[in-house]
Amino acid sequence: MPGNPKTAVPQPVQAAEERSARIAVTVFPLLILAGGAVALAFPDPFTSLAPLINPGLMVIMFGMGLTLTLPDFAMVVRQPLPVLLGVVAQFLVMPLLGLGIAWALRLPPELAAGVILVGCAPGGTASNVVTYLARGNVALSVAMTSVSTLLAPLFTPLLALWLAGRYMAVDAGSMALSIVQIVLVPVLVGLLIRYLMPRTVDRVLPVLPWVSVAGITFVVVAVVAGSAAAILTAGWLILLAVVLHNGLGLGLGYGAARLFRLPVPSRRTMGVEVGMQNSGLAAGLAREYFSPEAALPAAVFSVWHNVSGALMAAYWRRRPAS
Repeated sequence: MPGNPKTAVPQPVQAAEERSARIAVTVFPLLILAGGAVALAFPDPFTSLAPLINPGLMVIMFGMGLTLTLPDFAMVVRQPLPVLLGVVAQFLVMPLLGLGIAWALRLPPELAAGVILVGCAPGGTASNVVTYLARGNVALSVAMTSVSTLLAPLFTPLLALWLAGRYMAVDAGSMALSIVQIVLVPVLVGLLIRYLMPRTVDRVLPVLPWVSVAGITFVVVAVVAGSAAAILTAGWLILLAVVLHNGLGLGLGYGAARLFRLPVPSRRTMGVEVGMQNSGLAAGLAREYFSPEAALPAAVFSVWHNVSGALMAAYWRRRPAS
């Protein structure tokens, strides 16, 4: 969800962006729940939306690129250890957790591949707003999300081939190309436009969280509608897998930061970044390269990780970050 606070943005614009992001991250789970419920109850009108999932993801990633500035990447140079630790945890903890949960719950091959693919996805942009609300290290959150997103064309297909390939065939080369098209190119185009036209982009920053909310809701509706029967059959099993995946990711991310004695705000950031995934991307990839059923864990994850993130932010915001 684009809309992370930036110190380089003029103060009135930053305040409006933060206010919009705070409202969006609160309303977001409710909109996702409503959209998913409607698609589940009345799937027929929405089944034709499936071909538009990837274009919707491109719009979301373009919006993320518009929120980024070159100084956002300075954290990588100034404090490389937290960023490196976070990205390693992102691409190590969540994929292995996905594999372990799929094995422990004896998930069918489609659902197992879908859970693992969620773990192989880069960080979700909603984590930036949740980190801000949780009084975490926002600069670290932005750096981790940006770096993991830029590395996704390499690591996501390789990890999917290694882990999800145990359950279903994985075309890693084609998946990498899709990630470049869906993620890398829109983010870089947005970053370039922000660099060339900063004042114009600043005026639309408060709207960007809602663009992301609409885009992710659209993706969830399209995925749920295409697999409504499968959700009704195995919904509880998918929910259990998602809750375990997200919860363990939050805990292990925080624990890893604590093990390396990072400050409390950075610990919160690490927990949020590791536990919250770009599940919209995972849903699109799963539907394209696996099956509609394989996209179900990502669709449920899109709902749950925002609910859990909002709850964690509310809890941490009331506790000292020193």
